Amino acid sequence: MKLPTDLLKAELQVFETRFKDAVRSNAPLLDRIMRYIVKRKGKQLRPMFVLLSAKLNGEINEPAYRAASLVELLHTATLVHDDVVDDSMERRGFFSPYALWKAKANVLIGDYLLAKGLLLSLDNNDHQILHILSDAVRKMSEGELLQLEKARSLNLKEDIYYEIIRNKTASLLASACAAGAWSTSQNEEITERMRLFGEKTGMAFQIKDDLFDYASENVGKPTGNDIKEKKLTLPLIYTLNNIDKETKRKIIYIVKNNNNDKQKVKWVIEQVERTGGISYAIEKMNLFKNEALSVLNQFPESDAREGLKDMVLFVTDRKY
Repeated sequence: MKLPTDLLKAELQVFETRFKDAVRSNAPLLDRIMRYIVKRKGKQLRPMFVLLSAKLNGEINEPAYRAASLVELLHTATLVHDDVVDDSMERRGFFSPYALWKAKANVLIGDYLLAKGLLLSLDNNDHQILHILSDAVRKMSEGELLQLEKARSLNLKEDIYYEIIRNKTASLLASACAAGAWSTSQNEEITERMRLFGEKTGMAFQIKDDLFDYASENVGKPTGNDIKEKKLTLPLIYTLNNIDKETKRKIIYIVKNNNNDKQKVKWVIEQVERTGGISYAIEKMNLFKNEALSVLNQFPESDAREGLKDMVLFVTDRKY
């Protein structure tokens, strides 16, 4: 499944220009770092969700472009801060800004991006869009902290896991869709419906990310990175809650103490597959995907609706 970039070809070019203008700085070092970050941006999924959600409800306008820029500013800020927290030297196959400019500069870069996002909205009186996205930042922080708190015991219930990913991952995608919808509709009911669509899509997105850690014909080569980082994801949570006590104790011990031993991590992955953790996670991912599509189908047929459908399918069918 491909991204519907052809549907937004002209709009994405306009967005690129707006985003570059939004991150420009008069400070030479900061401007150099910003150019490095912009050059290595990813697939721009979130701005595409903003623009398609706007297009679903009217003609894409300046508030929609600003909303897309704000979403990308916030997302980039979180990635920059995440690299510091995770001590990550690489991002998307290149040196991370953290690897090149170290922790102090990267904390300030993240703060700068957040400030630029706030000013972009405030300077243009996009108060409702700013409110929608600020709520996402709050939830993302709460989700990260809840994950930190719960990860220590490695005893995570499925409902807490959903709360974590709803806040940590799905909230930004939900707010992206809501902001896009508001920019062209100014309608609270439509905006809430699109927020829900984005949230369901974001839940499916995170579960798909969880699955990349495990061997499956639908997912590709296993990495075991989440196990090495002691992250409790849905396939492992299901396994720990549905396996005998002795094997559960052994898995927890490996995740806590032997997570850099490739053979032992491989054994854990095998237990997850044998117990049905992978198939269970795929089932849950598809449930959220179908719920997202059900919300989307409440809107009239249009190219934008088909584009958003393609985005949902891309999220769940992607190989990387």
